[in-house]
Amino acid sequence: MTTLSRKRSLPRSLRVILTLSGREIRDTMRDWRMVAPIVILTLFFPVLMSYVADYAAGWVESYGGAPIIAERMLPFLLMVVGFFPISFSLVIALETFVGEKERRSLEPLLATPLTNTELYLGKMLAAMVPSILAAYLGISVYLVALYLFENWLPSLELLSLIILLTTAEGLVMVSGAVVVSSQTTSVRAANLLASFIIIPMALLAQGEAIMMFWADYSALWWTGLFLVVVDVVLVRMGIHIFNREELLGREIDQLNLAYLWRVFRGHMEVARRWVPGQEADQLPPGLSWLGWLGGLYRYEIPAILRRSRLAILAVTVAMVFAGWIGYSFAARYPLPTGLLRRENISPETFARVQEMGIFSFTTWGIFIHNLRVLLGAALLAIFSFGTLAIALLMLPLAVVVFLVIQASRLGYNPFYFFAAGVLPHGIVELPAAIVATAMAVRLGAAFMSPPEGMTVGEGWLWALADFLKVFLFLIVPLLVVAAALEVNVTPWVMIWAFGQR
Repeated sequence: MTTLSRKRSLPRSLRVILTLSGREIRDTMRDWRMVAPIVILTLFFPVLMSYVADYAAGWVESYGGAPIIAERMLPFLLMVVGFFPISFSLVIALETFVGEKERRSLEPLLATPLTNTELYLGKMLAAMVPSILAAYLGISVYLVALYLFENWLPSLELLSLIILLTTAEGLVMVSGAVVVSSQTTSVRAANLLASFIIIPMALLAQGEAIMMFWADYSALWWTGLFLVVVDVVLVRMGIHIFNREELLGREIDQLNLAYLWRVFRGHMEVARRWVPGQEADQLPPGLSWLGWLGGLYRYEIPAILRRSRLAILAVTVAMVFAGWIGYSFAARYPLPTGLLRRENISPETFARVQEMGIFSFTTWGIFIHNLRVLLGAALLAIFSFGTLAIALLMLPLAVVVFLVIQASRLGYNPFYFFAAGVLPHGIVELPAAIVATAMAVRLGAAFMSPPEGMTVGEGWLWALADFLKVFLFLIVPLLVVAAALEVNVTPWVMIWAFGQR
């Protein structure tokens, strides 16, 4: 079967996408000024890494170091060799739309009967293929060099893991670069915004290096799965916000602060209704603020929570998964017998905890700690599409479940232990944390899927207004109550239930 007949047997959309991407790849490969530096650097860097590996191994052995250090460095360098070509091949993805727009070669393509989805996927696939092939070429050259000069080859599991991580990182970086290219008005702006792609991925590569030196391959498999999910999110976001009319009509990006402030202020407005059928102007003059407060708690906050139900559901599912993680770690890493003794559960113990300078076990200290964590999670959510906010909430819950299961192994009733040590304040704190995290998820996910009829900026300002309303007038009061219960009620319940009698 010929290539033409095979293409005709595919569905129309896929056939169009492959045809467009094939044309774009051929145009890229014909430009020797772009291809030659990529190929030369891709071939040179593995040779340099081979020399670095050999020198590092000799340096470690000369100082009596363990050979395992040099052995662990080889997989790390193999991963770096795959990551490096993608970073400098990113220029192809950054020029996908905005480069052709500056060269005046994009208008004929946008005038074709292709849908926005077909056009976007075809251009993105054309940017991905050269970058991924360059990474595979670097890995192949480095493997040959390792075999010839070091007589070393990775195991099948390690090689599969490195290929997965390299592919996933390349897809994430290229997908993000194509999104940037479709939303900017100049190549210079796209190159500047590319730092928001390269820097996080470089930090992730450093974290992967630590796991690689520890040979913790299970965590690296989870990292690869996470990168695949992020790539799906980026592709979906790019398709959702891509608009060919806006791409042609937008000549320069202007930051209209007055307009943004009007949009944000409009989202922050609250209907002044205290009781159904009674408006704020019917209240006495000195009590008009009750109308605003009543409208906020009776109508606005419930409506925001209804809009956020999918995010709340996602966070709740993540909490269940965090409980499973805590349970599995408790089975693998049991605590020493006698660590949770009854004589340690006493007023003197909690008094010593209050005097510790590391963590202020007071109502104000607990409140500030929880407030700082949730605000930090919201900030991280903006740069991670909400994923890091969920991860920060999963960690303490996994620790709680870990301790409860450990208590059951040391002779305590796990249900009583949870009811006495967590439930008195957790019944207030956990719902507040789930809702705050869900609002943070919405804040980060607003970039992916803005509401119908809104731009990305307008949709994010709407999510920010919802976050501020819920956080200031619902989460903060709940955190104050939870902190007071954690300091003044939970310790005495623990002493009453499990203290030495």
